[in-house]
Amino acid sequence: MTDEDSAGRPMDDVWDIPVINSQAHERLGYPTQKPELLLERVINASSNEGDIVLDPFCGCGTSISVAQRYKRQWIGIDITHLSINLIKQRLKDAFNLESKKDYLVIGEPEDLAGARELASQNRYQFQWWALALVNARPYGDKVKGSDTGIDGYIYFSDEENKYQRAIVQVKSGGVSVKDIRDLGHVIEREKSEIGILITLESATKPMIKEAFQKGYYKADTIKGNYPKLQILTIEDLFAGEKPQIPAMISHTKKAPAVYQTPTEELEY
Repeated sequence: MTDEDSAGRPMDDVWDIPVINSQAHERLGYPTQKPELLLERVINASSNEGDIVLDPFCGCGTSISVAQRYKRQWIGIDITHLSINLIKQRLKDAFNLESKKDYLVIGEPEDLAGARELASQNRYQFQWWALALVNARPYGDKVKGSDTGIDGYIYFSDEENKYQRAIVQVKSGGVSVKDIRDLGHVIEREKSEIGILITLESATKPMIKEAFQKGYYKADTIKGNYPKLQILTIEDLFAGEKPQIPAMISHTKKAPAVYQTPTEELEY
């Protein structure tokens, strides 16, 4: 036995790492989230700086975050756009990393044709991807339940710093003025101030007129009036347009910031 082999106490077969409790600083609310301490031990025991870490079921991105912190290159794979959006937000919060600038996301629509392709393959994945474009929280998360007229929420604070919700609907098929009227009824039923329709197809003139007639949500002390019913096409969102709402509040718990020394740009 060498000195290196005999140094220290051997690692036990059972790793005594506690689960993430409800008050843990790192908790993001993802149901299968693993403790960072567990991934730290796995990654440090099996790789060196500069090595590539692959997680083919990366969920909320714990392995990706830990790999980034310990200066590994990484590849993460997940089937849902819900997970991908959460990982993007986590990398932004923890490391100030931006998609397309610091890393690549492969498989997301990058143009209208790609959006149409995703909608034709799986309308729920299209819905979750579209909600992520406006930072909306999916209604019911991954549950494909009955149609309530609500696909997601955007949270914001009003002039009295009270939480409010904007209701978001996503349409991947044809749309008409009836969709605007239906969304108006949902807004009234849910006592929400703002409704947003995200549509793959262009809005018709009657739709735009009906939305305009719903008037404005007045936020006097914030010095702004916001359309109560807004229509955003996927093409609009690709062009950089955003919902008109005051003081948006992120629906995901913010990952703790990690301060790193600058590293070399990753090669793709």
